[in-house]
Amino acid sequence: MKNLKTIWTQKPKVTGNGHYSHRIAFSPDGEYLFIGSGDRQKFDPAQDMAANLGKIIRLYPDGTVPKDNPFVDQDDALPEIWSLGHRNILGIAFDSEGRLWNQEMGPKDGDELNLVQRAANYGYPIVSEGDHYDGRKIPNHDTRPEFEAPKVAWVPTIAPSGLIFYSGDLFPAWKGSAFIGGLASQALIRVSFDGDSAKEAERFLMGNRIREVEQGPDGAIYVLEDGEGGQLLKLTPTK
Repeated sequence: MKNLKTIWTQKPKVTGNGHYSHRIAFSPDGEYLFIGSGDRQKFDPAQDMAANLGKIIRLYPDGTVPKDNPFVDQDDALPEIWSLGHRNILGIAFDSEGRLWNQEMGPKDGDELNLVQRAANYGYPIVSEGDHYDGRKIPNHDTRPEFEAPKVAWVPTIAPSGLIFYSGDLFPAWKGSAFIGGLASQALIRVSFDGDSAKEAERFLMGNRIREVEQGPDGAIYVLEDGEGGQLLKLTPTK
């Protein structure tokens, strides 16, 4: 490939095996590019405004920063930050109303589905619905109301991966629902909505770790299995 241009870079660069996260979504009007940038399991950078780890980023598609970003005029804050306090973002998507949602893998349990709002702080690692892998407790969101709580939290973990909002005609009863793949849960999870509220509506056990979920142009749902021998499955209604 030729004439490549870097439009955004993770700051700071870190070492280790922590998840990169890094999912992208364009706004429905195509004007903005949103990037989910995980905390790389480094914890504190998710609250550090001079770092873009543990953040959702908002840019123009050419990489320039919109002047109406919430922290653009704040000293010692990176201007591309849209929201903060995230952990391992493995799915971001817009719903039919143009609202941005993200799902993220919690520490030990406490996976989250969040309605992403301008300048909001989702609290990690100060609060979480899960705990550290070594057993240390993390206070729940209800102990710190200044932080945005998830719309859905999963305890025990589903280990989420992938996020879509279904808009097809093959499954008309599911229009407007979100679908999330499950790794540890080996499932496809359907989430239903009532205004700003959300809940798990159905869980389809797939028998394998699900790495990604997408909607096809015909309205079929495609799920990608994880690992050696993983298959791409096309889901359509039974006749």
